[in-house]
Amino acid sequence: MRKQVASVTPAEYMRWLLRWQHGAPSSEVLGERGTLEVLRQMQGFEAPANAWERQILRRRIADYDPKVLDQLCLTGAAGWGRLSPHPATLEAATIDRRRIVPTSVAPITFFVREDAEWMIPHREAGENEDELQGLSGDAREVLHYLKQRGASFFADIARGTGTLKSGVESALWELVAAGLLTADGFDNLRALIDPKRRSGQGHGKSARPRHSAGRWSLLYSGEPLDRNRALEATCWMLLRRYGVVFREVLTRETILPKWREMLMALRRLEDRGEIRGGRFVSGGFIGEQFALPVAVESLRAQRGLPSTGEVVTVSAADPLNLVGIIVPGERVAANSGRVVAFRDGAAVPPEERPGVAVLAAG
Repeated sequence: MRKQVASVTPAEYMRWLLRWQHGAPSSEVLGERGTLEVLRQMQGFEAPANAWERQILRRRIADYDPKVLDQLCLTGAAGWGRLSPHPATLEAATIDRRRIVPTSVAPITFFVREDAEWMIPHREAGENEDELQGLSGDAREVLHYLKQRGASFFADIARGTGTLKSGVESALWELVAAGLLTADGFDNLRALIDPKRRSGQGHGKSARPRHSAGRWSLLYSGEPLDRNRALEATCWMLLRRYGVVFREVLTRETILPKWREMLMALRRLEDRGEIRGGRFVSGGFIGEQFALPVAVESLRAQRGLPSTGEVVTVSAADPLNLVGIIVPGERVAANSGRVVAFRDGAAVPPEERPGVAVLAAG
């Protein structure tokens, strides 16, 4: 089985991956089912909060409708939050310790609840002092209230804590940035990101509700975790995202267990015949590679396709930004304001990107 498919070049793999992740033209998905498919493929990858809808989801979902994402969250199909620990929560207690500052570029990700066993907490339950490091007084009050009362609406939090609405807004955003809170709907996050909504701008039909209707709650439930099941779920999550998994392709992932733990889980999946091991992508990548059977068949079908010269531009915050990692080129930091471009899977130098600014803005 390892010899059934010859390895493809990095550019061929990148060209294939653009379509696998629905990032290439004519590969987009539609509607609620398509949106859930994209969330399932993107779950676990952290990107700036303000980049998700404008630069990642809209590229993959034709006629993207924010209400569909809200519906998936409100019905419990999907959720969101920051899963990587904030640096301020990991620092030792000092007088000049950093504060957790709310920002629209705070890294967040999505998770599909029915297969979210890969979510491994980065702090043990009960480490109260650690999770409070860097938080303001208002944020501590709100966190304490939610621990005591459970999921709550904005108005209940403001009344229950006796905190001004502006203080609750800042506290919620602070707790989201710290990786401690999530909410029923994604509009809860939009309300915090959008400065116009936070300032109450707009009148009549142009006015948008300053606060979302969804409830706020703790991101993690504190339930016991089966480490082996979580590791295998992490492997499936990454296989759905990349089709082929090897150490280099995971360079931009921020919340993964150690590679040696994942390698053991991937070998178990191969031994059970659920995935394939082999050399699928050439280019000097060291170590073992594993792939979904459907990805192997798809790669085989694409190998040798003629070049089209098609240029695909994606946000630098997108998981498809693998320039300097998989394909040669200068690395571009995962900044929501920058872009990278590919021509037939190969990186396009900045000076050869006609109209990139226009494409990025769109």
